Amino acid sequence: MSHPDFPGRWRPNAELATPLFEQLRRRIIGLADDGALPAGHRLPPVRALATELGVAPHTVARAYRELEEAGVVVTAGRAGTSIAPRGAREEELAAAAAAFASAAHARGCTLGEAVELLTAAYARL
Repeated sequence: MSHPDFPGRWRPNAELATPLFEQLRRRIIGLADDGALPAGHRLPPVRALATELGVAPHTVARAYRELEEAGVVVTAGRAGTSIAPRGAREEELAAAAAAFASAAHARGCTLGEAVELLTAAYARL
């Protein structure tokens, strides 16, 4: 099942400092977040997408693997990889945020200090 915005005319840019798998990962997250790739939308198989994008299959496989670890996609063997229901991802992130907030609070961190730590961690990604 193809979607007009994915991958469309978009291609990862080898001249950027950001690795190709990361560019693809971010593209899929962006399209999922804005609803262009709705929950349940089946993504192309790894080899097919790699050929379409002109990248090695391991580039797409790594992006898919990291997206699955983050709860953005689900993989069901031969049924392929599809966009995960949004609620599951939000629940995971809410649990991680609650754990961080609890740890920061227990160590005497203010909200501002916790936000600074999170901002610094995000900048290192």
